[in-house]
Amino acid sequence: MSAVNDTKFNSAVFLLTVIPGLEDVHLWISIPFCLMYVISIVGNSLILFIIKTDLSLHEPMYIFLSMLAITDLGISITTIPTILGIYLFNSREISLNACLAQLFFIQLLQYTESSLLLLMAFDRFIAINNPLRYASILNSQRIAKMGLVAVLRAMVLILPLPFLLKRLQYCRANVLSHSYCVHRDVMKMACSDITVNSIYGLFTKLFQMGLDSLLIFLSYVMILKTVLSIASYEECLRALNTCVSHLCTLLLFYTPEISLSVIHRFGKGSYPLLQSLLGYMSLLLPSLMNPIVYSMKSKHLRVRIIKLFIK
Repeated sequence: MSAVNDTKFNSAVFLLTVIPGLEDVHLWISIPFCLMYVISIVGNSLILFIIKTDLSLHEPMYIFLSMLAITDLGISITTIPTILGIYLFNSREISLNACLAQLFFIQLLQYTESSLLLLMAFDRFIAINNPLRYASILNSQRIAKMGLVAVLRAMVLILPLPFLLKRLQYCRANVLSHSYCVHRDVMKMACSDITVNSIYGLFTKLFQMGLDSLLIFLSYVMILKTVLSIASYEECLRALNTCVSHLCTLLLFYTPEISLSVIHRFGKGSYPLLQSLLGYMSLLLPSLMNPIVYSMKSKHLRVRIIKLFIK
């Protein structure tokens, strides 16, 4: 009996789920998901190609944008196997190790994107507050170090999560709430004590996204203070206009994530359809919309994209 129980505990298999209430039409739902992935991958790849090949775009703002595009590409590639697998081929099962690997990369990339959004807020502050020294302060070496620190910080925070989940025992119907694996979802499937996992998961969320959002808010307070000190109304609007793309990106990233965290913490399993939709939005919406937002707001990018397609 003990051997049977050990086998039951250690060979956990999770079942992924589609959007609640739409199980019978999941093949049709795969069409918009495929389109979203195609647009996301093509859009971010196009941004990377243009920034790499056009020397006039080798500026701090566009280098940070290329880092953001790489992160968005990583999130798309990480989630494609399970999301399209379940909608196209009804492949619901995922092993514990594969699930832990996926949640590690998803949260690593999301936390890295949060840090990049903070760096981009700092970039906008330097560009507005000290435009004459902008290029010298944010030179390529300093930007590379900042990007490396962002990745390492996220990795240090996320690395313990798979090991904390691996030590748990899973002995119930392991039906996940989403078409992909995330820490809070897998954690709830365990039948052993999850206090440590819950506390550490909350700590990482507050230390990463909570701290980043606070510092981004302070950056924009300083940006507004600098802009309001400008005498000319036109120059004031021109300075604020350079922040519009970044503000849209912030809303696309933080709004679904914060809403989903609130529902998971206080909803107690309520609103499954809303949870599922917010989960997809938090993963797919930023990587889909970021290239579109920056292409529309940046004249240099827009012109290069038009020239590329005309050729």
